[in-house]
Amino acid sequence: MIKSVLNNDDPMTVALQALAVTIQDDRRAERLLDLSGISPSDLRERADDPQLLSAVLRFLEAHEPDLLAVAGELGRKPEELVAARSALEA
Repeated sequence: MIKSVLNNDDPMTVALQALAVTIQDDRRAERLLDLSGISPSDLRERADDPQLLSAVLRFLEAHEPDLLAVAGELGRKPEELVAARSALEA
């Protein structure tokens, strides 16, 4: 389980943590890249882009098993990931 050292609830931090967990799972990472059309190099270059991070969280929301798995890995509730996405889009 990945825990934030500062237990930070900042939406960018939550989204970056979710991205890290997402790309650590080969199946999930491949699906993200295939469905989004983004390349691994673009993903690295844009990792601090709120729009990209929002899209990653939306990707997780679209497939509940992934949302639950990533939230669990982060020690967070799925609703926290949804709230982070909403905040990034505001």
